[in-house]
This record gives sequence, C-alpha cells and structure tokens, in this order.
Amino acid sequence: MQRLKEFCALVLLISLVACSEDKMTPTDAGPTPPDFDAAWNYNAPVKTREVFAAILAEAGEGAPLAWTLELKTQIARTHGLVGEFDEAHALLDTIEPALGNDMTRPRIRYLLERGRALNSSGEKEQAKPLFVEAWELGEKAGEDSLAVEAAHMVAIAAADGDEANRWNIIGLDYARHSDNERARSWVGSLTNNMGWTAFDAGKLEEALALFEESRDHFLQRDLADRARIARWSIARVQREQGMIDEALALQLEIQTENEAAGTPDGYCFEELGELYLLKQEPRKSAPNFATAYELLSQDAWFAKSESARLARLKELGQ
Repeated sequence: MQRLKEFCALVLLISLVACSEDKMTPTDAGPTPPDFDAAWNYNAPVKTREVFAAILAEAGEGAPLAWTLELKTQIARTHGLVGEFDEAHALLDTIEPALGNDMTRPRIRYLLERGRALNSSGEKEQAKPLFVEAWELGEKAGEDSLAVEAAHMVAIAAADGDEANRWNIIGLDYARHSDNERARSWVGSLTNNMGWTAFDAGKLEEALALFEESRDHFLQRDLADRARIARWSIARVQREQGMIDEALALQLEIQTENEAAGTPDGYCFEELGELYLLKQEPRKSAPNFATAYELLSQDAWFAKSESARLARLKELGQ
C-alpha cells in the first residue's frame, strides 16, 4: 500500500509539473519541455531523481539538447546530496563534452553541480573557481537566479568568513535588485548564510537580525518548512545568549510542527537535548539525544563530517 501511495504521488507530481502554464507553451517545434525545477524536493533527493528520470523519459529523444543537459545536471545533484560523488562526477563527465558554446544555462548549471560535488567531498579549492566562473557567466547573460545561486556557492566555498560575507553581500544585493522572482527568492537563504557567518564570529545580535529576516522572507512566501529552519537558527542564537527557556519553547514548537508534517529532524532533537542538559534535566535530555543520534547517523554526510559530534550524541543518549 505504501509503495502504491508513493507511485501515485510520483505520477501526480509529474502531471503537475507538465501541466503548469509556462511549461507547455506550443511552438513551431512542438511543446516546450516542462520546468523540472518545480519538481525539486531537496529533502528527498532520491525521490526527486525518480521524478526527473520520469520527466526525461516522457520528453523523449525529441527534447531540446540544452534542456536535456540542464536536467541531467540536476540528476547529478541528487547523487551529490546523498554522498554519491562518483556517480555525480560520472554523469557530469557525460554532460561536459556535449555543451555547445550557445548553451549558457546548461553550462552554468554544469559548473554549479561540478563545483557542488567537489565542495561536498572536501575539495573546496577546486570547487571555488567553478562557482566564480558560474557567477561571471550568469551575470553576463542576465541569468539572475543562477548568478545569485553561484554567488551563494562561492560564499560556501570561501576560505574564510570575511570572503564568505563579501560574496553573500554580492549575491544579496543582486537578488534584492533583480526583476526575476527566482533571483529574489534567494534572499532568505543568503540572509541565513550571513547569519551563520555572524554567529561564528560571535556577533550574536547581528546573527539574530539576519535569521529573523530570513524567517520573515520565507513566511511571506508561505514556505513554512524553510521558515522553520530560520526559526531553529533563532533558537540556536538564543541558546548561545543564555535565553534557555525562550530557545526551548521555540524548539518545542518546531518539533511539534515537524511531527505534524511527518518530517522529524535530528538537529531539532539535538538542540532539545542540549537545552534540557543545560537545565539539568537528564531524563529529558537523554531521549532527545538518542533520537538525534538515530536520525543523524543515517545522514552519510553528517556521519563522515561530524563523527565526533555523532559520537557525543550516542554517548549522551544512553
């Protein structure tokens, strides 16, 4: 029954993507292929890959090459998000030689996904020039959304906080002044990133203001799940400020919402464990640490990159 429900949901999503009004505009060469970006679910990259594969199959061999290559870059991204970096690079290797000089969007997205695969596997120095090139191409071509995305990725791959902040400011300014709604939609993510840069520098009030701006941006767009991330970040700042009761109340709200949405979050349970530990309530902290360990140990990136943190969760959850 569950597999049937998942299949029906998959078919429904493909139908919704194919039928949206700007995706099947008739032309002399036939209908425009669907805007596959509408099918992205970053919380479920494997299922997203299944949707992308179905969209690609439905479009058939007659689909424009540039559109096909661009979609394949996103399939590569689904591999990277689950730590399958060899698979991501192998697919990108097939895309690169097919990129024509006039394929600006596919080339930008190729650079972004090659850079992401490198960056996520610890090759920041190799990734950063690719992100910079993507930014330059996007800005020159007027591809505002991709240009902002590239600036955002340069900041992530930056060598230090000052460089990261400079690129976040570049991307944020570009997004705020763009006529493109997709470019403007980056404001929430960029202010979130800048918030963490400020947090790491000990600038807690600045971090709080940036996280609040990120939260408000997502709430204005009815993106409750993204707003929850910003609210989690606000609570994290509150913990650092010693506002334990306020942080706990907010994390409990978020946990309740996650449960209602069927999306339990290991990071939320981790924070609840830390807060109850500070309140010297081990009977409440231990089960939250245990749940955090159970959830986060399933994340390949977390298990590899945060092994000491994961071991601490396991110990405190016993």
